[in-house]
Amino acid sequence: MMRGVLIVSGSVSVGLGVIGIFIPILPTTPFLLLAAGCYARSSDRFYNWLLGNRLFGNYIRNYREGNGIPLVMKIAIILLLWATILFSAFMVVSNVYVQIILLIIATAVSMHIILLKTKK
Repeated sequence: MMRGVLIVSGSVSVGLGVIGIFIPILPTTPFLLLAAGCYARSSDRFYNWLLGNRLFGNYIRNYREGNGIPLVMKIAIILLLWATILFSAFMVVSNVYVQIILLIIATAVSMHIILLKTKK
């Protein structure tokens, strides 16, 4: 039963991670790492699929092994993050408190990305 729960949790985490690619408030990395952990404990097939995935595999391996993120990817992530947050904060949301929260989240995520090791 636990194996099934882990597979379902891993699959939900992958889904949330994919959604997080397009919605900057939803973090991608923690969900993909959670999925890798769930799959590693429940299914070699799903774990190998995730690590072999052309979109997520290198990303997860580099993060877990502490290899860092390439500078180009860091810049792209931060630019996309700020573009979508600024659009959301000033074109979609009219509540000042929500706008401030969005800007704080963007700042925190940017700092996290900047502080990650840069892969050479």
